[in-house]
Amino acid sequence: MFLYIVCFLLASEVVFSTDCPESCSCISPNSVFCIYRRSSTVPRVPISTQHLYVFQNDIETLAQDDFKDIVELLSLDLSQNKLAEIPDMAFKSLSKLKNLDLSANHITHISKDSFSGLGQLERLYLHGNLIQSIHWEAFEGLEMLLELKLQGNRLTSLPFLNFPRLLLLDLSDNKLPSLERSHLHTPHLEALKLSSLGLPSLDENLVASLKNLHELDLSMNQLKEVPQALKQESLKGLTKLSLAANPLFELRVSDFQQLVALQELDLSGVNLQGFPEGFFESFSKLTQLTVAENPFNCLCPLAWFPVWLKEKEVNLKRPEETRCHFPLVNAGKTLSALEHNDFGCPLTTTESVGSPVENTPVPQIPTTSPETTHTNAIPPPLPPSDETFSYITDNPSFGSDPPVSPSSTVVENELHFCPQNICLNGGTCYFDPNGLLKCLCSSGSSGDYCEIPEVPQKSETEVSLVTSAMPDKLDAISSREVTSTSILLDLHRFIGTRPNIRGIRLTYRNLSGPDRRPQMLSLPTYYPVYTLRGLNPNCTYLVCVSPLGEKIIYKGNSSVELGPCTEARTSPTVFVEHLIDLDTPMTKNLIAALAVLALVLVLVLVAGTIICVQKKRQANSEMELELGSADPEAIDLEGKKVHLENGVNGTLPLKQPEADRCQTPQLPPLLQQNGSLDYEAPLMQGHCPSNNNQATLKPSYF
Repeated sequence: MFLYIVCFLLASEVVFSTDCPESCSCISPNSVFCIYRRSSTVPRVPISTQHLYVFQNDIETLAQDDFKDIVELLSLDLSQNKLAEIPDMAFKSLSKLKNLDLSANHITHISKDSFSGLGQLERLYLHGNLIQSIHWEAFEGLEMLLELKLQGNRLTSLPFLNFPRLLLLDLSDNKLPSLERSHLHTPHLEALKLSSLGLPSLDENLVASLKNLHELDLSMNQLKEVPQALKQESLKGLTKLSLAANPLFELRVSDFQQLVALQELDLSGVNLQGFPEGFFESFSKLTQLTVAENPFNCLCPLAWFPVWLKEKEVNLKRPEETRCHFPLVNAGKTLSALEHNDFGCPLTTTESVGSPVENTPVPQIPTTSPETTHTNAIPPPLPPSDETFSYITDNPSFGSDPPVSPSSTVVENELHFCPQNICLNGGTCYFDPNGLLKCLCSSGSSGDYCEIPEVPQKSETEVSLVTSAMPDKLDAISSREVTSTSILLDLHRFIGTRPNIRGIRLTYRNLSGPDRRPQMLSLPTYYPVYTLRGLNPNCTYLVCVSPLGEKIIYKGNSSVELGPCTEARTSPTVFVEHLIDLDTPMTKNLIAALAVLALVLVLVLVAGTIICVQKKRQANSEMELELGSADPEAIDLEGKKVHLENGVNGTLPLKQPEADRCQTPQLPPLLQQNGSLDYEAPLMQGHCPSNNNQATLKPSYF
């Protein structure tokens, strides 16, 4: 008997070890998926489970015995739950575990024994939590760790990270003020992600210790120049670098000379206006480049860039966000789609002895050092001199004999042509002795291409009043094409005077309506023309712009506009009758056509009515014909029956005495004359009482 009981228990244990938990799926014998269970506890799974996925549940706490029986577990996914803490020794029995995912929970603290017993762990994902502190011994014993993700938390400090085999470390989106050499001992680290930490610099000693680094992400920090740490020889193996969204002021070729193996480079959103020719020569292995969200000045010094992209077969990422800001003729166009002649490069006509005349583009020689490109401005042109104008006006004509030197056999005469609208605000185009295109700006504007309007000088009192109330508002924003519901805004000058802004805050309010609260919009800087839509007709609107990120000053329930403003009044609503002119030939033809159409419809209606009446009359005639063809004898008999009932003369019959009703009914006269035997007696005969003293009984029908 005891033997049977033991066998039954063993059989029960085998069944339990192979059963799949409720609300879970077991795709393979060793993998259990428990998704959307909406349960606050960890499910009981077979002891042979090696991969357990319990993400997107409502698990709030872990017990120490939740995993004590599944010692063969290799992967555990508890992400997207509601865990607020990790109990000590919760994973102690999982000595074979290699992957642990606790991301997207509500964990706030990592204690000393949170990961005790996980000596074989290779991947630990803690990103997307609310972690504020980590015990300095929390990661002890995790010597086999290869990947550690801590991004998207609230860390203000780090414990000493001693991971001799670590390959990936992500610390992005935290509140770490700095990262030094003393924080890391990761000699084999391949990928380091330090995005959105607010770092003003990068520790050189830290980078020098990372001799195996392949990927470095420094985007969205406060780097005002390319870190000197990037000049370390330890970065010769770096293949991917991101400096996006940093307030860089200049780029030097020397800053990247050590990055000979670079394959992917991200310089988006760093206020670049261009690159000096040859800037990417040191990146011989570059295959992917991102330079989106930069205010590029698409003029001749940048004409080489699209050609270089095609020749080197470099993949330009986010091309729709890589657009020109200047000059106006190219504003808003995608940089990669421009042809060489779109950059306004001057042409030179060359005449050689014994050869035909041909037009060839003149390469532009940068006036600054080829190793430096400024991201916030282009070097200003040299002021024009008498020598410059004499060079242009006194150039010998084609018919004159050019001077010949003993060693020269070919003489070239150059004629320069200025592209249209290359100089803005009324500026005049000319060429310096080196053949470089320059602009002679009129009073009231400045810049390489006269794109910067100058504010007139005022008295000290007037200047103080203006600057305190409305700084930089002179013609920085203007309105065009005002309709009843929209206003077209021109922001070219506002963007041109602020090349380093990352966006535009546009504020508008209705000064004619009862609700004057401001409405705010955020615009990118690569849209210098914007249309406000959905406005009320016949109203005056105040529209102001300011750099995105600038602090807003509130006074009462409204904000104070600090940027340049403009007022525009929408036109009244135009009714349809005002748009129709009855005297035009087109209107008269239209009215005549409508009248003819109405007449045709009336005729069709009348014709239809006539046809319907005729059909109705025809139907009535056919019915009369059918009635007229009935049996005349039946009609005559019926008429006689009526005469018999009403008397011979058609008068009403006299009232018969009650006794007459008991007489036997007589045959009709016609039937008596014919002696017909086909007469049938009526089914209901009259009933007479046998005794006159008794009451008359009614006939019974049932």
